[in-house]
Amino acid sequence: MEMRELWYFVAVAEELHFGRAAERLGIAQPTLSRALAGLEGRLEVVLLERSSRRVRLTDAGAVLLTEARTILAAAEAAERRTREAAERRPRIALAVKAGTAGDLLAKVLDAYAAYPGACAVDLLLCEAHEQRELVCSGRADVALLHLPFDAVTGLDNEALLTEGQVAVLPGDHALAGRTAVRQAELTAAPGPPPARWPAPDGGCPEGPGVAVRNLTQLFQLIALDRATVVLPASAADDLRRDLVAVPVTDAPPVTTVLAWLPDSRSRPVADLVRVATSL
Repeated sequence: MEMRELWYFVAVAEELHFGRAAERLGIAQPTLSRALAGLEGRLEVVLLERSSRRVRLTDAGAVLLTEARTILAAAEAAERRTREAAERRPRIALAVKAGTAGDLLAKVLDAYAAYPGACAVDLLLCEAHEQRELVCSGRADVALLHLPFDAVTGLDNEALLTEGQVAVLPGDHALAGRTAVRQAELTAAPGPPPARWPAPDGGCPEGPGVAVRNLTQLFQLIALDRATVVLPASAADDLRRDLVAVPVTDAPPVTTVLAWLPDSRSRPVADLVRVATSL
């Protein structure tokens, strides 16, 4: 397979329309159609089911879409690192779930900036469970993950912080005035069910609560009395004024870790990990 063919295939798979994909790529539609027909012929599989009314991915096409995105992202990362090496100005791409680890992240970045030979750090703010994929695809060099919620399979990691969890509730909630609660009390209290976060595979588990993907969205729903949630204590450091955080005494502790690919030979990544674990 050629990189060009993968770019073409991803465009069609995302648009599910040859005309829009060709326009997006800036090529003629017949050229796009011939390229993908040639790809299917060499692979001896059908990737796209075409009709006069629609284009649909086959099971094989869905697999190739996932793999192609990973390959193209890794190629972009390789290009970035090669250019940085040639310019002798290495950078670190750090993936962080938006709205989390605020104080810890600031301390890590400040301490690393003061380290001799520190390079620039690019923050990649992402949604739930995207950090690991960014590292595995090469788009990020290192990520902040939260155990047991995020998977670290296939990654090296070092623990930075272990903390308890809190329930984030509307200010007028029946338990808002408590100094601490138990999980059973949260379940029995009147009000909406807990929000549902995406699973590590990107899908959202079934359940009665609303599905959310980031903290900004979640906190607004809680303020409107449409959701509740139990989160690591640090995620509630900068709550809106109409919300409260109540410690949950029997919630499992959460450990924040720095994670990176085990075959990484990046000196800046090693320095960042060394600085962060020394705090």
